[in-house]
Amino acid sequence: MAEGAALIEVHVSDLKELFNSFDPTPFHKRDLDPEAEEFITSWAREMPRGAPLGLLVHLDADIPADPDEAVQAPVRDHFARKATETQQRLRRLFRVGRISLVIGLAVVAASVIIGERIETMMRENRFGNIIRESFLIGGWVAMWRPLEIFLYEWWPIRDEARLFVRLSRMTVRVGKTRAA
Repeated sequence: MAEGAALIEVHVSDLKELFNSFDPTPFHKRDLDPEAEEFITSWAREMPRGAPLGLLVHLDADIPADPDEAVQAPVRDHFARKATETQQRLRRLFRVGRISLVIGLAVVAASVIIGERIETMMRENRFGNIIRESFLIGGWVAMWRPLEIFLYEWWPIRDEARLFVRLSRMTVRVGKTRAA
């Protein structure tokens, strides 16, 4: 393991337990088992952000020839694909945010103009002021989604992408489980 690496340890009976059994692709391109992925990512979230990560797989079965490379490449590839998918999800979210922002601004502008026209037409009636304010509130409600995206929603996705990038770079080692 790298000097100062934050170590994540996994215990399996056989290396096949690490990988998704329904994935028909060759071993080196397989996805991790969803439970194994969740275990690894949940532990990685708890590790210090600046520390490099390391994965130690404790294996009950006989260790295959060159086990580190047999496991490291698929694990790294899996998390690299997850990082790419998450970064694409973030780009799609920002695209939706930009479109929502344009729509929201158009709705706000239209609601202000319509509200003021209605108020002007109903000058002697207090009801005109209520209608104008209602249109204004409706316009600002249209801005809710873009503000939510640009202020809050993107942060966790970016953090998840960064985590997957860190996991895609971690050192992976396989060791035989010691008898008690």
